[in-house]
Amino acid sequence: MAFPITRLRRLRRTEQLRSLVRETRLSPVSFVYPMFVCPGEGVRKEVKSMPGVFNLSVDEAVRDAQEAKALGVPAVILFGLPARKDELATGAWAEDGIVQQAARALKREVPELVVMGDVCLCEYMSHGHCGIVRPAHPQSLGAAVAAPPVVGADYEIVNDATLELLARTSVSLARAGVDVIAPSDMMDGRVGAIRNALDHAGFNQTPILSYAAKFASGFYGPFREAADSTPQFGDRRSYQMDPANLREAMREIELDIAEGADMIMVKPAMPYLDVIAAARNRFDVPLAAYQVSGEYAMIEAAARNGWIDRDRVMMEALTSIRRAGASIILTYYAKEAARLLA
Repeated sequence: MAFPITRLRRLRRTEQLRSLVRETRLSPVSFVYPMFVCPGEGVRKEVKSMPGVFNLSVDEAVRDAQEAKALGVPAVILFGLPARKDELATGAWAEDGIVQQAARALKREVPELVVMGDVCLCEYMSHGHCGIVRPAHPQSLGAAVAAPPVVGADYEIVNDATLELLARTSVSLARAGVDVIAPSDMMDGRVGAIRNALDHAGFNQTPILSYAAKFASGFYGPFREAADSTPQFGDRRSYQMDPANLREAMREIELDIAEGADMIMVKPAMPYLDVIAAARNRFDVPLAAYQVSGEYAMIEAAARNGWIDRDRVMMEALTSIRRAGASIILTYYAKEAARLLA
């Protein structure tokens, strides 16, 4: 029936009616709260480009995690700022690594919380890349590690050698109590290598949430300040995905599932809603999306200039990610959105 018999505004007349027929609903149980953990005690250092986000010592991270859990947020994901960096990312897989320390504390103090561990090497490598680096001209791997390329030199990320470090890191995190392993490095074959290592170490029940479609995005800038992970030379376009490629994203996801990924992720979220929707239509596994630092920072900056209503835009952005098909949303707004939803 056409107008005037059909009037779609009838169901928009009041908030009660709008709520009754709402198609997409947000809930705190869908949120994962990212946390940046650093050495020390009583440390709560605000990230300048991300107002309201902090580098936290383990004791402060426990307090934030307790608050998130009390608000109904079921999970956190941990990123580490090590005391020192090197060319083998030793801090990523050390038994007393900063994320390992935080995971043990969280599982002791907030046992019901799901603790995810981001598995990447960029925060722990002295050069800031997500894998072992060697000069592009022929050279032994040992020599490459001993003398990594200088700024401006031709270089390459050594895929297969990096897998060993990623697998070692994953096992170390699982031993520390991490519930979900989340590799974000975008090396080929990493999911299979991690699955094999976890299984052989007795962690065959530990699931993998793969950053399966992680794009080489300009929206990561504030994160690199928060995690102190800016590459010292070059960029990450040789391993993270070209933002123009949707079909390739489907191939990446398909390969990760075949290698053993239990859940998949698209990152960033809002600039890639079409990728989220395509993944939801094609794959029958839990689907996550990461509302990344640049998305958060833009909302905060615009709100602080009085250009937008912060809470309204925050909830609209999160709803768009959920509407596109993500059942899990990693967001720095997890606590604020949970308060509004309550």
